[in-house]
Amino acid sequence: MLKPSHESLSIDDNRSALIVTKQKRRKRPNALKREQGRNLQQKAANSPHWLWGTHAVEAALGNPDRTIHRVLATQNAKKRLPLHQAEDVSVRDLERILPDQAVHQGLAALMSSLAPISLAELIKRTPSRIAVLDQVSDPHNLGAVLRSAAAFGVDSVVLQTRHAPAMTGIVAKTAAGAVERVTECRTVNLARALNTLEEAGYYTIGLTGKADATLSETIPAQKPIALVFGAEGKGLRPAVAKACTWQAHIPMSPGMESLNISNAAAIAFYEAARPRST
Repeated sequence: MLKPSHESLSIDDNRSALIVTKQKRRKRPNALKREQGRNLQQKAANSPHWLWGTHAVEAALGNPDRTIHRVLATQNAKKRLPLHQAEDVSVRDLERILPDQAVHQGLAALMSSLAPISLAELIKRTPSRIAVLDQVSDPHNLGAVLRSAAAFGVDSVVLQTRHAPAMTGIVAKTAAGAVERVTECRTVNLARALNTLEEAGYYTIGLTGKADATLSETIPAQKPIALVFGAEGKGLRPAVAKACTWQAHIPMSPGMESLNISNAAAIAFYEAARPRST
């Protein structure tokens, strides 16, 4: 009987190795893949990124926590603003660098990211009003929420480590400078974060159309509060809603089921800012 050739052994060995490799890949834990995804997301969030638009760039330039890498401005933008350190560029130059349809107003800056703080550090700062966003994934909506938060004295926002956009150009442009004024806090588990806030003395209020109480009925006088908002379309997840001290709705005319997250947040922030008697 003929013995197998070295070539056939080599082929069989390669096939066996390929099968083993595929089996190992199939058995790779999902947790490892999730961890790799989180690392890539965190790396992208921490990398320098472009900001654009007058309000976003001006506010970032005035923030000592930012590291400025480059500032680009057209001649018209330089006439409006004192941008002595800016490089002269054309509108076409900016359009090549920035995302499609970015409303840049002739101005862009490459900036370091702002590092989010931990929940423990946020509690130490004792802000009187906090916004908590449960998987709000649209960067335009996040930016609009931050703008309303800054307008009505909500100086901190708590987001998940995942399922929430980084504070990059689109968010900063929509927020019109509020990214520099509203402190960003990231946490892995929002339900646990709400429990921690309650233990620290915060009254946590989840906004949901299913609640019986109205928002004005649930906001206490002279007590720190955290207003909790759900994702676009899905609303609050059950575990997050259950972790809230109270659930409340914004009264609306019959026939209207819900508001956009940014509109609901603006109304809630205004309501929370109104003076209340003890």
